[in-house]
Amino acid sequence: MLLWSVLHLTGTRAVNAEYERLGKPSVSLDDIRHFRQLDSKAPGHPEYHWVSGVETTTGPLGQGIATSVGMAIARKWLADHYNRPSFDLFDYDIYAVCGDGCLMEGVGSEAASLAGHLGLDDLCWIYDNNHITIEGNTRIAFTEDVAVRFLAYRWNVLRVGDANDLLKIEDALAIFRKTTGRPTLIILDSHIGYGSPHKIDTAAAHGEPLGEEEVRLTKRAYGWPEDSKFLVPDGVREHFDAGIGARGAEARSRWEALFAAYRAQFPALATEIDEMQRRELPVGWERDLPSFSPDPKGVAGRDASGEVLNALAKNIPWFLGGSADLGPSNKTTLKFAGAGDFEAASPGGRNLHFGVREHAMAAIVNGLSLSKLRAYGATFFIFSDYARPAIRLSALMELPTIFVFTHDAMGDGEDGPTHQPVEQLISLRAIPGLVVLRPGDANEVVEAYRYILQLRHQPAVIALSRQALPTFDRRKYASAAGVAQGAYVMADAPGGLPEIILIASGSEVSLIVDAHEVLASRGIRSRIVSMPSWDIFEHQPQSYREEVLPAGVTARIAVEQGSALGWERYVGAGGRVIGMKAFGASAPLKELQRKFGFEPERVVAAATELLGRK
Repeated sequence: MLLWSVLHLTGTRAVNAEYERLGKPSVSLDDIRHFRQLDSKAPGHPEYHWVSGVETTTGPLGQGIATSVGMAIARKWLADHYNRPSFDLFDYDIYAVCGDGCLMEGVGSEAASLAGHLGLDDLCWIYDNNHITIEGNTRIAFTEDVAVRFLAYRWNVLRVGDANDLLKIEDALAIFRKTTGRPTLIILDSHIGYGSPHKIDTAAAHGEPLGEEEVRLTKRAYGWPEDSKFLVPDGVREHFDAGIGARGAEARSRWEALFAAYRAQFPALATEIDEMQRRELPVGWERDLPSFSPDPKGVAGRDASGEVLNALAKNIPWFLGGSADLGPSNKTTLKFAGAGDFEAASPGGRNLHFGVREHAMAAIVNGLSLSKLRAYGATFFIFSDYARPAIRLSALMELPTIFVFTHDAMGDGEDGPTHQPVEQLISLRAIPGLVVLRPGDANEVVEAYRYILQLRHQPAVIALSRQALPTFDRRKYASAAGVAQGAYVMADAPGGLPEIILIASGSEVSLIVDAHEVLASRGIRSRIVSMPSWDIFEHQPQSYREEVLPAGVTARIAVEQGSALGWERYVGAGGRVIGMKAFGASAPLKELQRKFGFEPERVVAAATELLGRK
């Protein structure tokens, strides 16, 4: 409610997804009257995509502060890349207010650790230390010395003993602005429910309304009209206009004049900033994308991805990212001349080292994207579980983030079921607005990235193989450009409508290609459908979907080294799914494929059985 009140009283104006001003307030008094009600611009938690003036969606504890680390990294990178003598375009600081719960959540600890390592002195967290959570006083579960913990993280730690001491708060903020080489934590001791005679310093003030009579008594304590509701006294809006409104207008005018002069002196850099802010791509961004020649031995999905990432980063100056300590395995390291590493002493580097902090990594990628950089984070697919809450928020915020997950199935082999994804694909496919792609060969990897980079309001996951996959001869099989439709017909047997349709994603595409050839030798007409993305396919016109999966062909088999759940929508009640119905096992890949039925012979047997053939 504090945020909605500030947005209302400052007269913040609404914009649309194209950043066009709509001529109306971001949050009206009527929105506040309808707090937490349907279609109100004052929802229960801040929502970036819904309310102008909200800088990130928060609510799940720890996500906001972790995202702020991404914003602070972005500010450092932007300043290093674009600022010039006398042109400090990017000179702002990042402030976040957090509570006890934020500091209990692991994602907050992960992010704080990395922020301290990177010396993000443009970052300030203000810790509302009121000692209350929903279950009661924090002494029942949270008794550590927060100040000492953050000193160990290499933060500057300050304390203000009274949240109502404005001069002390101003002094603490001034110290933050003068501090170099360290982020700052201001521990602000406060009383939840301040002014409420019966609920101050209680969990009841946290998790439930005060009640009408207690509200009346609290207003009395403040000297506020007891019967007034949603009252904005005369002069309040004028006070805001003369204060923050005038300062903000002057600061904006000064910055725009500075940027106009910058544009005259550095037109190419100004154009980059324009394109970045509009989430556009520079001319020629795809000119160095590789093309892979047919090769039965092929290329691992992760290796093809590494080539593509480097090609993209060379031509998109604000494209950057990294891995949760798995860069050499994920193949996500940018190796071209000048790429460099982002560290405290080199804030212009394009390679981010997140350490073993998958959850914070995903939240930081969100913060980078909210700052308009095009960012990616990477780890093994199995560890997407650690990052999932931040990926979900990325989808909720409609951010064009990129999550690169390698070792996408049983290619981990001997690492066993702890490292072999089963349910991860379907769980990520279930997130609304998240584009999930699992390409089947190196050229599909290229086309997957070509599609992803053109997204402006959707995050994407790309799941890649550890092992080499055959690179298909596209003179024999359809172009990999079909990835842009989510699913496409790779090949048909001659002789009319197919008798059976074979569908697969990722490493299993080569399996159904082999089965297709065997079936053809037996006089059975089969169709190969590569389906790297359910989501993209579902957004195609019905006519195209019918063209790929004609309703008249009911004999269908889907093959995927993941949970079989969900494939019934494509194979129907009479079809078959060759997928995982249990966890994997520790063994060489070929033995695992044999054990779990991921072999052409299994597909052929299922096809002949469906068709009633011997």
